[in-house]
Amino acid sequence: MASPLVTPQWLKQQLESANKPVVLDASIEFQIPLEREKDKSGVIPGAQRFDYDTVFCDPDSPLSHMMPSESRFNELAAQLGITPQRKVVVYDNSGTYAAPRAWWMLKALGLDEVYILSGGLPEWKEAGYGTVDSFCSQECSNLSQPLSASHFISAETVLSHSNNDSACIVDARSLARYKGEAKEPREGLRSGHIPKAVCLPFAELIEDGKLKPVETLLPLFADITEDKQQPLVFSCGSGITACILALGAHICGYENISVYDGSWSEWGQRHDLPIEV
Repeated sequence: MASPLVTPQWLKQQLESANKPVVLDASIEFQIPLEREKDKSGVIPGAQRFDYDTVFCDPDSPLSHMMPSESRFNELAAQLGITPQRKVVVYDNSGTYAAPRAWWMLKALGLDEVYILSGGLPEWKEAGYGTVDSFCSQECSNLSQPLSASHFISAETVLSHSNNDSACIVDARSLARYKGEAKEPREGLRSGHIPKAVCLPFAELIEDGKLKPVETLLPLFADITEDKQQPLVFSCGSGITACILALGAHICGYENISVYDGSWSEWGQRHDLPIEV
């Protein structure tokens, strides 16, 4: 399985080529638990903003950064000049934390060549490359891509998997939150986890702001299942760090991956859904 992770050197070469990729800054304001300090000084030259908190989301949902509709996603992505033929590179300003969700969203839109800048903006600067003060704009494209129904799934689908043992449900939150021993950071949420879910904290996949090597990741996922065809459902606090696990599983060769979009922000507040502690 080819890794979607790319280096600053690779991106710099691409930006100097005739077929420049679309570069998207997917940084978020929300401080992810254990996330490194955000670097808010400058952006990569040629980058555009991919704000999945307030723009590339469902504006009618009470939950944060839920997936937009197919028509909304196509319309917004077209404004960034995205086409199925162009490479897209996403990054964030703290490492490899927020960018994996942007990558998974764009993969859900059926785009093949979507990449993640490993280590994000800090790694770009560490490589000695410069930044600019503002985002750029590109000519709009025409886009009419079908939105996958399996990349991001609903609470009802997750409940069915839980009841029928039809997928491995994996929780990316800390073990203390999974066990209900630590208070949830969002108000009004119950503590515990989805029944039959197992815990793989996303922090175990990250070192120095970057995803660990595949040889280190493989045993983590093998402990869950060695069957690369086994359906995997990833959940977290609000659907962001679950995508770090989705990225790790993808790199390890797992092929049947879904992210529970609402994650614990939805499950923890809905009293019609069962929990375990």
